[in-house]
Amino acid sequence: MNPELAKKISDKIASLPENEQEMVLEYIESRIEMRSRIERDKRPIWEILTEMSDVIPLEEWEKLPSDGSVNHDHYLYGAPKRY
Repeated sequence: MNPELAKKISDKIASLPENEQEMVLEYIESRIEMRSRIERDKRPIWEILTEMSDVIPLEEWEKLPSDGSVNHDHYLYGAPKRY
């Protein structure tokens, strides 16, 4: 790590109140854990998404609109619906 950058980061963090320093530490630890999981998991993305989708109950999937591929702009940005 660049020593100058490390010093800047350290100084910025030291200037925060203690509770915010703890929040920064939690964030950094979560990023490190996420990176570690990504490096360990070399499966194709579709396998990961399938695994994630399996934990969502069927009744939640049924609440999703069936025209999402056509009307994604409507659901994301409020554009008029296309039929």
